[in-house]
Formats: sequence, C-alpha cells, structure tokens
Amino acid sequence: MINQIKEIYRYREMIWMLVRRDLRGRYKSSVLGFLWTFLNPLLQLGVYTIVFSVIMRSDIEKYYLFLFIALIPWMFFSTSVQGGTTCVLSQKDMVTKIHFPRQVLPIAHVTTCFVNMLLCFIVVFLVCGFGIGLNFAVLPFLIPIMLTEYLLALGLCFIVSGATIYFRDLEHIMGIFVMLWQFLTPVMYAVEQVPEEIRPVFMMNPMTSIIMCYRDVLYYKQVPQLQNLLLSLALGILFLLLGWFLFDKLQRRFAEEL
Repeated sequence: MINQIKEIYRYREMIWMLVRRDLRGRYKSSVLGFLWTFLNPLLQLGVYTIVFSVIMRSDIEKYYLFLFIALIPWMFFSTSVQGGTTCVLSQKDMVTKIHFPRQVLPIAHVTTCFVNMLLCFIVVFLVCGFGIGLNFAVLPFLIPIMLTEYLLALGLCFIVSGATIYFRDLEHIMGIFVMLWQFLTPVMYAVEQVPEEIRPVFMMNPMTSIIMCYRDVLYYKQVPQLQNLLLSLALGILFLLLGWFLFDKLQRRFAEEL
C-alpha cells in the first residue's frame, strides 16, 4: 500500500488536471458558468426558508439554517458516492489505453466534489454570520471534520466505482440507496428526535456523527463532542482502508471488463 501511495503521489499533477477539467466543465455551457457554484446553495436556502419558515414550521429555532448547515456536507457526500459509480466507467478510454494508477480517478472525482463543497461553504459562512453569528474560536475544528468526511466519501467511492465495472446496475441502485441513506441521517431533523431505543443504530451511520459535528461548530457554535469526532474519524479511516483494499482487488481486471 505504501508503494501505491508513492506512485499516486507521482501522479498528483494528473489528479489536479482532472479536478480542474471537471470544475471548468461542470457549468461550461451555461450562461452564468461558475457562479452556479454559489447560486445553487443560495437558491436552495431560499426554498427551504419559505417552506420551513412559512408552510411547514419547525420547533427548531431558525430551522432553515439548522438544515442548510447539514445539507451542504450531505450534498458533497451524496455526489461523491452516487457520482462515483461512473467515475472509472466514464474514463474507459484512459483505463484501457494509458498506464496510471486507477485510484487516481476516484481521488480526482471526490476531490472535485470536495473543492465544490469548500466553495459552497463561503455561502454557509455568510448566511450563518448574518443569521446566528459565528464563533471564530471553534471554526478550526471544521478542518478535521471535513477531512474525516473526505476520507469516508473516498473510501465509499473506491468501493462503488470498482464494483460498477462488474455490475452496471449499481449506478441506478445507488441513486435509491443514497436517497434512503439521507433519511437515515439527521440532515432534516435532530438526532435527539430519534427514539432512544433505536438511536444507537442511527449512530452506526458514519454520516450521523459527522453531521452532528458540523452543527456543533456552525449552529451551536461550540467545540464538537470529542466522542462524535473520534467516532467519525474511526469510521472514515475504516471505510477508506476497506475501499482501498476492494478497489485494488477489482481494478486488476478493469481493462478486460471495459
């Protein structure tokens, strides 16, 4: 594994080339272009503000912010996993004709989604700053939280991108699975609303502790609970190692299957 990491590091320029290409091509044909990176979360915030402040009122104070803070990280995670099903398949010409470590493709895909999330967080900071204020003393805790989510998303992307080469229906199945996963993650509700008898099951969801950490820092403006931070880090590392191992096994026959 160490040798593979060294080889991937030698291809770091290729990773950044793919990231830049994907970021530039995402809104290439649109009139507003890259501005959609900021407009998308702002428009979603507007919709949620209307729906949950006027139509479906929640008991949670400033619920639209409570939701918005969790929604941006969830969008990064869901896009990384669902879109990861085709990140190798869509580059079959590269896979069959060029020699490079195949892990580069999932890494580039997740990194593109991660950069997009970082840009969206500019909107999150502005909205939270005007809505509930920011505690700048705890903002540095976002770094380990984001990195933990990156590891988790990358590990799952390794799994689904490799498996899709052999089972093409996985691309469509993951769309349903990710939607179900969102409802089992405290994105639209607080984990305290989950009945205590089944709450331990919800905590086994690796995204639960990550979302709770984001809310601790940005919504409650406090240091995230160490237990949640360590749990999310442990799960992120576990999924990364599992994903790396499975991808390494599966990628040996990519050229034949493609």
